[in-house]
Amino acid sequence: MRASWGRRLQLVALAGSVGLLLGALAFEHIGGLAPCPLCIWQRWPHVVALLGAGALIWSPLALIGAAGAAGSGGIGVYHTGVERGWWEGPASCAAGEVSGMSAEELLAQIMAAPVVRCDEVPWEMLGLSMASWNAVASFAIAGLWLASLRLS
Repeated sequence: MRASWGRRLQLVALAGSVGLLLGALAFEHIGGLAPCPLCIWQRWPHVVALLGAGALIWSPLALIGAAGAAGSGGIGVYHTGVERGWWEGPASCAAGEVSGMSAEELLAQIMAAPVVRCDEVPWEMLGLSMASWNAVASFAIAGLWLASLRLS
């Protein structure tokens, strides 16, 4: 009986990662919100979490699902800090410093800058950005993976 609950939790966790990936793609392709580099980084750990689907056959693989979801949550927390100005993001996510630049250098920097900046919040709900919501959901999914291990 406990094992069947573990499998159910694994299915819910797997569905959570799939849902977050599909949601991100929907915001991008249907909603027109282009992702910044950190947004893309948050997706990859959920792809890793999908490897946790093998846990439906061999339970210890649930650790892969938990690690992937937790990794995305960690990147989400980092991204939230960049958005809120708590710390600097990677150089690929911001416009950079422009003082003392020649017109040619400034033009080169503008042409090389990303289309979407990581330090701006393009969408939020209840005061939380997409990165923040991803962190909350990802850590919850990681918890489901770990709980499934206890029940398997």
